Amino acid sequence: MATAMGGSDELSKTYDDVIDLSLGDPDVTTHRLIIDGAFKDAAAGHTKYTDFRGDPELRAEIARYYGEEFGMRLEDDRIIVTTSGCIAMYLALEAVLDDGDEVILHTPCFTPYPQQVKLARGIPVPLETYEEEGFQINVERLRGKLTERTRAIVINTPANPTGAVFSRETLSQVAALAGEYDLVVIADEIYTLYVYEGEFFPFSSLPGMAERTVTINSFSKDYLMTGWRIGNIVAPAPIIQTIQQINENVAFTSPSVSQRAAIHALRNRREIQPAILAEFRNRVFEAARCIVPIPNMSVPPPQGSFYLFINIKDTGMRSTEIAEAILREAHVLVLPGDTFGECGEGYMRIACACPAEKLREAFARIARMPIFN
Repeated sequence: MATAMGGSDELSKTYDDVIDLSLGDPDVTTHRLIIDGAFKDAAAGHTKYTDFRGDPELRAEIARYYGEEFGMRLEDDRIIVTTSGCIAMYLALEAVLDDGDEVILHTPCFTPYPQQVKLARGIPVPLETYEEEGFQINVERLRGKLTERTRAIVINTPANPTGAVFSRETLSQVAALAGEYDLVVIADEIYTLYVYEGEFFPFSSLPGMAERTVTINSFSKDYLMTGWRIGNIVAPAPIIQTIQQINENVAFTSPSVSQRAAIHALRNRREIQPAILAEFRNRVFEAARCIVPIPNMSVPPPQGSFYLFINIKDTGMRSTEIAEAILREAHVLVLPGDTFGECGEGYMRIACACPAEKLREAFARIARMPIFN
């Protein structure tokens, strides 16, 4: 289970009746407006390389989105389209880091972050967050992690795996610290639709942050387009220029058909997204309700994303042991909390990527296990 994210596909085939709650790959098909629009465009000839920073129509839609949703004016030279959010993060790190630079990662965090930092020849520095603090960033603890080699801080809200939505106060304090120490903030903002408590706003909209923030966006989650592999970066123009030069040697350009799909996603978002939000809100809260009566298991009230980070410390077992037992005895696949960093020990993460009835069945099976009785 040490490589739980990468090995989840094989583990899901262990039993014929496995309920897979491991990966954030929802079962819902991309909306027909997106599919039909993209393939109509493909038939019309959008099957070639695009501009190196992405289809100009898509860049214009991204700028329009920020203007309509957040009142932000976004110049075209601050935008580049990328082949997924993961590639976007890697490109951002390559662009801003020198060898040996340190990057603060608030943990528990998305599993690839530390390896992505290392791939860019940086040094990942974990910043622990805790359930009793709402998994918010403790800014004084953050200050204590800074050294003369600290170059960047990665911020992810709503957060994977905890579901925490960082407060405006927390983010304003992070912004002040970034300004004080001349740091780059890499804001991973791919779950912006899924906010149930609190608010989402772009980190770059905070005073003074536009010129030191690299924003990572993806269409995978907010539009249920995981397989299209399309995202984008918003950053100061000089960073975008560097990212473009790197990307020309990584992916050249992003898939043209996926870029057309992203255009239709943005243009139709007010028709498409309300149903997505309602469906996943229902799933997350239904799963949380199922957890409440189960002994030796608890979860904070959902705030955001479509994950739940479940406390299983009262079992007295390690996260990996619990995950293995749940797969073996209940035929339910979850990810152990230490997959997301050492401070995730004592937790397990589920992705509410299947219908509510499947989630109820999964927890009914888990509730019958001796360790949870």
